[in-house]
Amino acid sequence: MQTLPIDIQEFLDRYPESRDDKSLSDNLEFYSNRLRCRPDNLRIEEIHDQWLGDYNKLEYKHGYIQWLFPIREYGMNYESQPLQLHELEAMKLDPDVINRIVESYKLMLDFYGMRLVSLETGQVDRSLPPRNYAARYKNLLRSSHNNLRISRILKCLSEFGLERLNAGFLLHVLSEQSESKELNSAGIRGSMDRWWANCLRNEEERAWIQATISKVRAGKDFVFTRELYQQALERRLESGRLGEDDSTANL
Repeated sequence: MQTLPIDIQEFLDRYPESRDDKSLSDNLEFYSNRLRCRPDNLRIEEIHDQWLGDYNKLEYKHGYIQWLFPIREYGMNYESQPLQLHELEAMKLDPDVINRIVESYKLMLDFYGMRLVSLETGQVDRSLPPRNYAARYKNLLRSSHNNLRISRILKCLSEFGLERLNAGFLLHVLSEQSESKELNSAGIRGSMDRWWANCLRNEEERAWIQATISKVRAGKDFVFTRELYQQALERRLESGRLGEDDSTANL
């Protein structure tokens, strides 16, 4: 059995060593649209309005990702703060905050050449014209620092009760790799298999996704098609489960 990375194990264990510092509330204030992030000096809604489609800014600036996707870990921007438990509890109860987190996710999906088709199921697809999904996919292949960003994004979505979106993202990438041979570099496969696919606290869902990835990686006759992807998400909407039964025999 493969040992999980330390950060993933801590995430799955819900950060047992973390302590709530009630003097820290920058994430709550930022997502309430009251505080400007540092060093970019923008409120959350200003980022959503001004940075959508500004791919150079999203690629070469690095401090914003800790603000857009707060988690209970330190990041590379020391002007941001790790998410505190009291912030998380307050933010999850605020529909405006949750909507802003979804908008942050959409912003980054667009940067990666993708779009959110359904908030209910988490289904993701390629960006539509005039967006050039192929150019964005190419950037994702060559800019490996985005792999770390995606791990943070998935952890954040899970923390805020949006984990259903994680499967939609993961299985979209897997269908692209399997059926279309897109996003299929060793770097993305490595990040996906070891980090991204483990950023789900739902054990059954995590196991099903990992088993599906393993079938694709085996390189035999199995192809995880777009149709199978959509069926899995629709099945979960109807039954609460990605798979048809406890096994992965009928993916």
